[in-house]
Amino acid sequence: MQSLLFGDYKCRVSSVLNKQTKEYGKENLFDKSEETCWNSHQGTPQFIVIQFPQENGVTLSQVNIMFQGGFVGKDCEFLTMSSNSESKEFVHSSYFYPKDINTTQQFPIDSTKNTNIKQIKILFPQSTDFFGRITIYQLDILGEPSL
Repeated sequence: MQSLLFGDYKCRVSSVLNKQTKEYGKENLFDKSEETCWNSHQGTPQFIVIQFPQENGVTLSQVNIMFQGGFVGKDCEFLTMSSNSESKEFVHSSYFYPKDINTTQQFPIDSTKNTNIKQIKILFPQSTDFFGRITIYQLDILGEPSL
């Protein structure tokens, strides 16, 4: 299992707090610093979409997320898009239930059902924050390139 966040992967997020991308933008998800974060604007749902550059997609195994306590997603969902699918729609992969804590949490994904994945969408339909904000300090997606 290795990090799949290398090369020319692309990331989109639902929003950034007060449009302050320098302070709270999506780049902060991947800088491996506990001093910077992605902070969404208020409202639900919030999401992160990662597009992998590998031609045949990837096989997903695990997602690691470090939230800010008090700004954690509730009843979250992984959605995927396969590289060999005709549809351009995301399909349900699995649900996950983060704890309202500040440490890195690991969320396994069934790799037998998640091969040739071109994109993953991490959906946060609700938040522990009253205003629906999500704050993430670190995000990593583990697996293997598909053959």
